[in-house]
Amino acid sequence: MPISRDASAAALSRENAFKRVETLSNLGARLFRDPRLSASGRQSCASCHDPAHGFAPPDARAVEPGGDAMTRFSFRAPPSLTYLAAVPRFTEHAFDSEDEADESIDNGPTGGLTWDGRVDTGAAQSLIPLLSSDEMANRTPQDAEARLVGAGYGSELDALRLPIRSGALQSRLSVAQDAFEAYEQDWKTFYPFNSKYDLYLAGKARLSPAETRGLAAFEDPAKGNCASCHISEPRKDGAPPLFSDFGMIALAVPRNRDIPANRDPQFHDLGLCGPLRKDFLDRSEYCGLFRTPSLRNVALRSSFFHNGVMHNLRDAIAFYVTRDTDPAHWHPHGSDGVRPYDDLPRRYWSNINNDPPFGGKPGDAPRLTDADVDDIAAFLRTLTDNWKPDDQTSGSAR
Repeated sequence: MPISRDASAAALSRENAFKRVETLSNLGARLFRDPRLSASGRQSCASCHDPAHGFAPPDARAVEPGGDAMTRFSFRAPPSLTYLAAVPRFTEHAFDSEDEADESIDNGPTGGLTWDGRVDTGAAQSLIPLLSSDEMANRTPQDAEARLVGAGYGSELDALRLPIRSGALQSRLSVAQDAFEAYEQDWKTFYPFNSKYDLYLAGKARLSPAETRGLAAFEDPAKGNCASCHISEPRKDGAPPLFSDFGMIALAVPRNRDIPANRDPQFHDLGLCGPLRKDFLDRSEYCGLFRTPSLRNVALRSSFFHNGVMHNLRDAIAFYVTRDTDPAHWHPHGSDGVRPYDDLPRRYWSNINNDPPFGGKPGDAPRLTDADVDDIAAFLRTLTDNWKPDDQTSGSAR
């Protein structure tokens, strides 16, 4: 049950505990859509996490506007909120792996709910946009709580406050955080596992020829090799796949010059080693690493990767295949030729992943043909939730 980190539900009966979660979830759904919680009065959680787009951004902008006058921009694309309930807590050393036969293998930094894994719970995650000067722009937790009260939620929050260890009651903001978390754990909304691919795994749907070819290329270690990180097989307990190992990886995607922060050539978003995450600032081996997202509902997005630099699914796939064989397509040119990996300082290039389909040198044949890329895109569309057999387009949402 989603509960404040300091709150105790020990005094609640099982029935009352379930009622509390239901009440929190219903409240969280309303808070999620309420722009009055922002300093501008114009931005809600749903502004950046649109239910119609898999709780991801509603448009192709790399970053969404925010701040007290809706004129500020962060430097990371909002991630999807679907299927986050299954993301493990962050650890530097992940040994339990779905895709490794030998569980003594250290898979390295893994988990956490953000691009850099710096928070582990939905409650903690909800506080990030509420207090970010680039987003909902409440200057302090007290300001955020005042907006909750001003929007008329005071009595509802008071009715849900629980005692904490000090003997006092939870703050209203803490209850609101629990409400956000409870809402985002509603399985019917956030992790229904009812895509075409789920029905295919259950023997209730058939993939088209293009989707079948795409799945094969997706899983082939010598071709797409996508399933090495975006695991497509059912989990050990038979549960449907999450399409991520939630590990941290450096892909060296191109610098997005549409992001205002990137106008400063000295600024770099280095993911796990900062600037938003503070505990690994001196760990150079972590610079450039970002958490591998789930590919579920990926076809509903219009911006891709942590900096939103790609704007269609096919380009996102093609980047993996031709990052190294056709760097001129992705990176800028200077007097000294193509400047690869232009969003990661050279001293961190040893962190860049070179597993297939990466690798090769300029002019080499890519591991996937254009037809393969199209087929993988067709397969990825089968990962969209709420598929019905009469959908005209594979994987489309209804």
